[in-house]
Amino acid sequence: GLASSSNDSERELDIGAFEITEARRMLEGEVAAVAATEITEQQLLELRGLLGQMNQDDTLAAEDADRRFHIAIAEATGNAVIISAVTDFWDMRFRSPLAREVLAKAGSLGTENRMIEHGRILSALEARSPIDARNAMRDHLARVIDHLLDVTETEAVERARAATDQRRRALARRSV
Repeated sequence: GLASSSNDSERELDIGAFEITEARRMLEGEVAAVAATEITEQQLLELRGLLGQMNQDDTLAAEDADRRFHIAIAEATGNAVIISAVTDFWDMRFRSPLAREVLAKAGSLGTENRMIEHGRILSALEARSPIDARNAMRDHLARVIDHLLDVTETEAVERARAATDQRRRALARRSV
């Protein structure tokens, strides 16, 4: 019935958000490594500007700056296929209404973490260090995965609690 299909889509959604982020971690770690050797001063300035734009209370604008930051790193590779793949992986999260819902609940990592983690990525690119850039990007996306795990765990607990409360009320009604 309806109940089972919505549970399936919830499961799909969890997998979806995790699988997308895991794929991004693999791809974007390597992208950052290549970008570190190719990036121009102009592109570094653009990234610094985008980092500044992430530091604002307007969540949508901060999220957009975050997206543009990751795509700008891909652009520094000069490879059209890589740019397209990074853009596609990023936007995949928003094509599924369910994935969008989980990510909305997850919110961002919080502005402070977002600034620190993207700052580390930028510093590694400025130092032209492929190894540091790869590690900073992979660490950042690993933390996004941890954050998603925390959120989905909290949600599962809340769902179980709501179901138990409902059962308790039903039993209370019957014993009147």
